[in-house]
Amino acid sequence: MTNRLLATLLTLILTTGLSACDNHHLSGPAGKQDQQVPLDFLPALKGDYFRLDSNTVGRSYHIYVRYPGGYRDNPEQQYPVIYLLDGDSMFPILAANHLFLHYDDKIPEAIVVGIAYGAFDPAINMRDIDFSTPAKDRERSGGVALFHQFLERELLPAVESRYRADPQRRILYGQSRGGFMVLYSAFNHPDLFWGRIAGNPSFLPDMEQFFATPAPSTRDDLVLAISSGSADRFQARGERARQWYDYWKEKGDAPWEIHFNTIEGGTHAADSPATYRFGLRQLFSDEIETARRAAERASSASTQH
Repeated sequence: MTNRLLATLLTLILTTGLSACDNHHLSGPAGKQDQQVPLDFLPALKGDYFRLDSNTVGRSYHIYVRYPGGYRDNPEQQYPVIYLLDGDSMFPILAANHLFLHYDDKIPEAIVVGIAYGAFDPAINMRDIDFSTPAKDRERSGGVALFHQFLERELLPAVESRYRADPQRRILYGQSRGGFMVLYSAFNHPDLFWGRIAGNPSFLPDMEQFFATPAPSTRDDLVLAISSGSADRFQARGERARQWYDYWKEKGDAPWEIHFNTIEGGTHAADSPATYRFGLRQLFSDEIETARRAAERASSASTQH
């Protein structure tokens, strides 16, 4: 009886101790159960976060920021800023991948900003409203103008006041409905972003607006890159994208330099890194070539010694 009692007590002590250790690990030094593990422990995503309550849209957004490599060590340097729509999913994928694009492709480091809703639940995630013009056949739509005002009047000033952002080299990335938002921005506010990247963009509702005359532009260095996946389950989107590209290529008077790419075997969403890579290669082609030549000279010099 005594041995059984001792065994039971020992089991309880061990169980309680392990549980306490586990709770301490999850809650952090302060012992708070709601303590969150910061992204600082993921170096490819090291940066910042802030919540932005929009007076324009009347909703809140979660803003995630990835610092460029060496950001702290170069206090005088300004960086391009890449704004990712659908930051809930795109930020952890593309912001981390930027590290390898810098290593392998010589794409310059950049500040990467994810604009997130905080959930995929439609009660919280309003992308169908934010990334569309009004449509009678859709339950929710028509908030793109207000969302763009949020970008211009609230988010961009907040980012550029907090971080060493180069306002002349802003880049906007969007996928699917986010691609619609990118096209809307290009046509209605061409000068706001230097570069725009749209992956498998939706052209509906109101595709005709993207064949109309864009708003006047004062810049001559604007770039718009679009990609479509050949295996996109929405085949009509690829056909519309090619039709749109052919129209503006023949017309020849767009305010942006347009680049188009078909990702062979690419699907609707899984190839977003390929779209991101394609777009940045077009935008930074000069810097990439300069970096490659410098690397070749350095390699040649090292082999001669």
